[in-house]
Amino acid sequence: MKPLTSPIHFHTAMLEGTPVAVFMGQEMIGSGKIVQITSYVVKIGDEFYVREACTFKYAS
Repeated sequence: MKPLTSPIHFHTAMLEGTPVAVFMGQEMIGSGKIVQITSYVVKIGDEFYVREACTFKYAS
């Protein structure tokens, strides 16, 4: 899976409805489509994930 590394990756994934997997360390802690992005968090479904604490990767 390719990581999302820049703001444009996050915004493109949200606009295109691309599924994203969320990792904390080696453990996957969530997945789904991005519904909201701020400087600090990414909302996927009903969950918020802190950008600095997590790694986001394209799920497809």
